Amino acid sequence: MRETDSPAYNALAHANPAMLRSLRAGLLTPRLLRARLALRRSPSDIEVGSSRFVCNVCGCDNARALPDEPRDTPSCRRCGSNVRFRTIAYLVTTEVLGTAMPLPDLRKRRDICGVGLSDAGTYARYLARKLSYRNTFFHTHPRLDITSVPAAESGRYDFVIASDVFEHVAPPVERAFDNARRLLKPGGKLIFTVPFSLDADTVEHYPDLHDYRVVQQMGRWRLYNRTRAGEVQVFDDPVFHGGPGSTLEMRVFSRTALQKHFADAGFARIRFADEAYAPFGIAWPVPWSVPIVAYAA
Repeated sequence: MRETDSPAYNALAHANPAMLRSLRAGLLTPRLLRARLALRRSPSDIEVGSSRFVCNVCGCDNARALPDEPRDTPSCRRCGSNVRFRTIAYLVTTEVLGTAMPLPDLRKRRDICGVGLSDAGTYARYLARKLSYRNTFFHTHPRLDITSVPAAESGRYDFVIASDVFEHVAPPVERAFDNARRLLKPGGKLIFTVPFSLDADTVEHYPDLHDYRVVQQMGRWRLYNRTRAGEVQVFDDPVFHGGPGSTLEMRVFSRTALQKHFADAGFARIRFADEAYAPFGIAWPVPWSVPIVAYAA
């Protein structure tokens, strides 16, 4: 028996004919339907994230509450996706394709071009199967340095994903925002995340960074920098993401500074995409470090 011919789905003809029509028309997948039906049984979960949800990255059904700090804590029992990864997948499908759908259920759209900047393989592999998307890296092939984008890449992409990347870009970070805009076609979207605060200004850890190295000495990490003017600077206990000695944090953005960076780079508008979507286990309980969508004119 096909899933859509089962008694549970046929019961929708009486309970919700519009939902059943969407299912049969292919506008609603069985996976997404199961998530929405589960929420109907648990309406109190809507505000903080459902205890039953479908992971829109891998398609797995989950019956678990979201963790207290859901942004980067794994919460899918199969792929380990967190709320940030699921929101990125959600924004690609809604902002670019116009529908909220799990990535495994997408129809192939090779006419949609996208590029990721060190995207997590968790969702990158699904995007590569379904769209004309490629993931790129700073240190390895396929390589793309967002501070120095080749002219041939300009205006190629319907969407760019930069998730927790720009806080690691060496100053001046304005180059990265300018080049992200250059990569996009007119009407393209930048799907963007960084940790950010609600303070007035960005905190730049190394504003005069030029010729630097990070070393471990006597159990402590230090950053040595020679500025363009020749001054030697020493910074103790630099902050790393991904473990000591790995990816150096250059700054902590502020919300206000991010808005200015996007405007100065020529984006027509931005929005802070902090909306909850309980069927996919997406909730943003705090107003900082939420995803952003920036729209190219």
